[in-house]
Amino acid sequence: MANSELGKLGIWSWLDSNTYEEVTDLAQAMEQMGYGTLWIPEAVGRDPFVSVAHVVANTTTLKVATGIANIYARDAMAMNAARQALDEMSGGRLVLGLGVSHGEMVSGLRQHEYGKPLSTMRAYLERMAGSFYAGPQPGKTGILLLAALREKMLGLSGEMADGAHPYFTTPEHTARAREIIGPDKSVAPEQMILRVTDASEARRIARSYMATYLALPNYCNNLLTLGFTEADFADGGSDRLVDAIVAWGSDQDIMDRIEAHWSAGADHVALQCLRQDGQQGFDMETVKVFAPNG
Repeated sequence: MANSELGKLGIWSWLDSNTYEEVTDLAQAMEQMGYGTLWIPEAVGRDPFVSVAHVVANTTTLKVATGIANIYARDAMAMNAARQALDEMSGGRLVLGLGVSHGEMVSGLRQHEYGKPLSTMRAYLERMAGSFYAGPQPGKTGILLLAALREKMLGLSGEMADGAHPYFTTPEHTARAREIIGPDKSVAPEQMILRVTDASEARRIARSYMATYLALPNYCNNLLTLGFTEADFADGGSDRLVDAIVAWGSDQDIMDRIEAHWSAGADHVALQCLRQDGQQGFDMETVKVFAPNG
């Protein structure tokens, strides 16, 4: 298994509902708590590279990841320029996570033509590698990860990137990713966690967070390869599926799930600390409970 630069644990969170002052507080607290990486997603809110720049300017050691930057939002030259500039600014603390997003997001919202995922990503990475950049070269370049779920994109993650960042998946998928990618690249899955011990209430909250993803074919198609069926996607997700995607229960129950990812080959787990009120963002108490220095 790769010795990840990311640290063993990170935090993955939507931050658009938080002020930048609150984002600063989270990032600085994470540094003190021993977390390795803050993951900032991209969808329809703030540009993640603006948020990354803000975080690296207000921290000293924390890695900051795009989880995941949409390659349809910027051409390869612009993406490379953002990477170089942020690595210069941060001393190589950017973790550039790239993904092809979803047809619904790309052809629908962005009104771009959604190409075949594998060939589109391969061509994009080749263009990035050949991009002209006249700015100052960073002293250190941070790692590049791909959003990868299925076998071919996982293979590309090992071939042309420094590893993969799987999302909305399970320790069984982590084991598959490690096997495909090999021992020398990073496998950094996201894991939703929820500190609620009542099964009915935990599953109700979990389903509210899962709804968006169960409407996207990329995630459902991946889950089908892990032994789930179409029936598991109905009515907000079967209990079996909810329990597999969201680690809920006691703190020990949740820690067992994190350790299952490590045992399966993850060198980093990005915790999405779900709020009990169902709102986007992070639960700070959960962040504190699972802190590496806690």
